[in-house]
Amino acid sequence: MNVLQFDTEQEITRIKNFIRNYVRQAEARGVVLGISGGIDSAVVAFLASKAIGKKSVKGLLLFEDQAKDGVDYRDAKKVISQLGIESIEFRFTPLVNAFQGVLRDSHFPFSKITLANIKARTRMVILYAVANQDSFLVIGTGDKSEEKLGYFTKYGDGGVDFMPIAHLYKTQVKEIAKKLGVPRSIIEKPSSPNLWLDHKASDELPLDYPALDKVLSLLFEGKKNELDTSKLSHVPLCKVKEVTRMYHSSKHKREYPAMISERVRYLE
Repeated sequence: MNVLQFDTEQEITRIKNFIRNYVRQAEARGVVLGISGGIDSAVVAFLASKAIGKKSVKGLLLFEDQAKDGVDYRDAKKVISQLGIESIEFRFTPLVNAFQGVLRDSHFPFSKITLANIKARTRMVILYAVANQDSFLVIGTGDKSEEKLGYFTKYGDGGVDFMPIAHLYKTQVKEIAKKLGVPRSIIEKPSSPNLWLDHKASDELPLDYPALDKVLSLLFEGKKNELDTSKLSHVPLCKVKEVTRMYHSSKHKREYPAMISERVRYLE
């Protein structure tokens, strides 16, 4: 059985119920999320709007100045317009510049990746500022493909209150998007974390999403070893090994911070 095949209507209903129940149990007034122009945030925005109503969903636009001429910004505006949700646009570039200035003044030699993670964590701070102010929850937009590989920033886009599509692989999210009526321009374009100019997920991941999802589903749901996964997916063994390496090395991102328990300390 192909685990990537599923009933989209049934799954949409299940996710809507999950969102509705989680918000209700938390006694929150709604949810806030960053609208990036990508497929994951679009799908979550559509699902949340259907689950709790558009008046209970806020979409934040957290784009750098140079990105506002790009397709992602236009697509983010499309999502907000199509759903009719409230949006807040923040001037994000001055915050990034301030961080860079502090680091340079301190003679700290930061890399492109370090700065990218600062951007993701700054977005998280703004999301929580709005959530705290309005008694909302920060709803996460990460999918299973990215969660398994740790392809997110710890305490950045990984810093959320709940994650309604983290059980779905990227290819499954795409099927949900088609069913929900997400704009075609969003469904068809390459994924991007928007952390630097022309940033594409394919630049950092070992495989494109269709092949990656096949490998991940064979490894985790199919319980296959690396060699069998390579044979069944027709993906080179070296690529399968890279997937498993990324999974194991990012374990700390998916777990509560490691600590020595009180019992262990007492016994010492």
